[in-house]
Amino acid sequence: MSSQNILLDEFEYAPFSKIKTEDYQPAILKAVELARNEIKEIVDSNEDPDFKNTIEALEFSGKKLDRITSIFFNINSAETNEEIQKIAQEVSPVLSEFKNDVILDKGLFKKVKAVYDQKDSLDLNKEQETLLDQKYKAFTRNGANLPDAKQEKLRELDKKLSKLKLQFGENVLAESNKYELEVTDESRLTGLPDSFKEGVKSKDKESWIFTLEYPCYIPFMKYAEDRELRKELALAFGSRAFHSDELDNQENVLQIAKLRFERAQLLGFKSHAHFVLEERMAETPEKVNAFLEEMLEKAKPAAEREFKELEDFAKDLDGIDQLQKWDSAFYGEKLKQKLFDLDDEKLKPYFQLDNVIEGVFTVSKKLYGLNFEEVHDIDKYHPDVKTYNVTDEFGEKIALFYADFHPRTGKRDGAWMTIYKQQSIENGINERPHISIVCNFTKPTAKEPSLLTFNEVTTLFHEFGHALHGMLANTTYPSLSGANVYWDFVELPSQVLENWCYEKEALQLFAKHYKTGEALPQQFIDKIKESANFLEGMATLRQLSFGMLDLSWHAIDPTNVQDVKAHENEAFEATKLYPDVETNCMSTAFSHIFQGGYSAGYYSYKWAEVLDADTFEYFTENGIFSKDIADKFRDTILSKGGTEHPMELYKRFRGQEPKPDALLRRAGLISK
Repeated sequence: MSSQNILLDEFEYAPFSKIKTEDYQPAILKAVELARNEIKEIVDSNEDPDFKNTIEALEFSGKKLDRITSIFFNINSAETNEEIQKIAQEVSPVLSEFKNDVILDKGLFKKVKAVYDQKDSLDLNKEQETLLDQKYKAFTRNGANLPDAKQEKLRELDKKLSKLKLQFGENVLAESNKYELEVTDESRLTGLPDSFKEGVKSKDKESWIFTLEYPCYIPFMKYAEDRELRKELALAFGSRAFHSDELDNQENVLQIAKLRFERAQLLGFKSHAHFVLEERMAETPEKVNAFLEEMLEKAKPAAEREFKELEDFAKDLDGIDQLQKWDSAFYGEKLKQKLFDLDDEKLKPYFQLDNVIEGVFTVSKKLYGLNFEEVHDIDKYHPDVKTYNVTDEFGEKIALFYADFHPRTGKRDGAWMTIYKQQSIENGINERPHISIVCNFTKPTAKEPSLLTFNEVTTLFHEFGHALHGMLANTTYPSLSGANVYWDFVELPSQVLENWCYEKEALQLFAKHYKTGEALPQQFIDKIKESANFLEGMATLRQLSFGMLDLSWHAIDPTNVQDVKAHENEAFEATKLYPDVETNCMSTAFSHIFQGGYSAGYYSYKWAEVLDADTFEYFTENGIFSKDIADKFRDTILSKGGTEHPMELYKRFRGQEPKPDALLRRAGLISK
């Protein structure tokens, strides 16, 4: 029987078109109540606690709540508005409270501990062992052993943090949305491609509107010859949520860092980073710092050489005495064109979005035997979204795949993979996942389709790598399925798939001119490969600087930090190339670490590059479409999720621990 609230009904596919905004809050509150009852049943049971009636029962509890919240928070990222943001602010503390009620439930912990204490005598497989260990640690790492007063303090901290993180993200989004640069004099747009100008032309008057959305911001910084306009846009981008009245995030940054530290101390850890990294491949902040320092030592000399080359080039070309941050992309692109006779505008006609999508599908078919069929009867949250049924070579259902590619108001910047339904096996039924990728690529215009820069091509492959991790999941328990792995392992499937974008054998599958159908010429393929390491030292330094900034907030006691900008400048000192811009601050818009899940974990992008370079070297030694290596990667990495320690999975795949040499060779930072 149908309820008045569609979210509380049973459904296979998210019923987006039938959901009313006012349905979300009551549905979440009701689902919390149902989940509480399921927990109560476990606690009140008179049976002796065992793996099935306690650990498995806990794992499969709250399924309706998980399903509803996954829909709601995904919509809050991809199709939000003020009403949805208000609901998010209201339900987040409720969800935080519920999570704490479960973790701090003495009766429940007593039962979990009883099972954990007898684990050596239980006949468990590896996945069951991991689940038991994970459930026990979820309690002990979140205060189950604390006295009552400290548990209450923990609840209070978690409530505050959940609201602050939401507020941080809303401020960044609002800052991005409110800014527009209107140019009425077309002569100031010299250098910008005609197709790009067409996409930003005002509908009402003779002017061009530039925003801080990536598909607008990045091409503008790369091609606009008017240095003052580049500066204006760069200053706006770099000052988001910094010195901006009610949208200022400085206090939020300080509070989040301090509350995380206080929480870690309460749980017996030296810092937030020590707490986080206990459950990562890297294990400790000291190991992460050593890794970042090792990479810095290799990258910095190359970065300084490249920066000097770029400075000399800008001086010779335009008499620029001091290279500024708003010059980087522009002169980088000019120098790249000079050295390789290659620029995005020459490549874009060969990368029509629809062809690139087909390309990544074909690569997946060749590697993993997957077939993608677009379907039009699955409900969507926006007309731009495409839906696909994914099957294997035997016609078996593997996943449902959503793809959302274009920017719009109410959709946050960047690109990400997300999940609407987790894969799991319950009562003998293998529930297949519903996976989504969300990107922000230029929309098609009346004159031409959506054409991607090469960087956007690699972005699509990157997110699709995450999607494959979710689609090919084949585990029993949802919390160990797909991308539910250690955070510094999660980027391996995504980053490794980017490598195919540089290979002739893969490019020939999809890189075709959108007008003529002509394949991407060999000379361009050679140049893409040649230019892959262009300014790699500077790019590496930039990535390392973000990891160092992250640890500067989370591996210390931030109690005495008063000035966000001064603290940031100190963190950036070892990686600094450009003069500082006083009005800019990265921390206040660093959503990865202050809103998303990358706090004390931003280093993992570079860490995963070590894994991906080592992995792809294995493929190239055997052929990039080697079925043997692909099967091995699928069976030992992609399908296994978090069922074992990632280093064990990796060694089973590769036969050894990863070494940074493959990455350093690929980046041209050491000789081959």
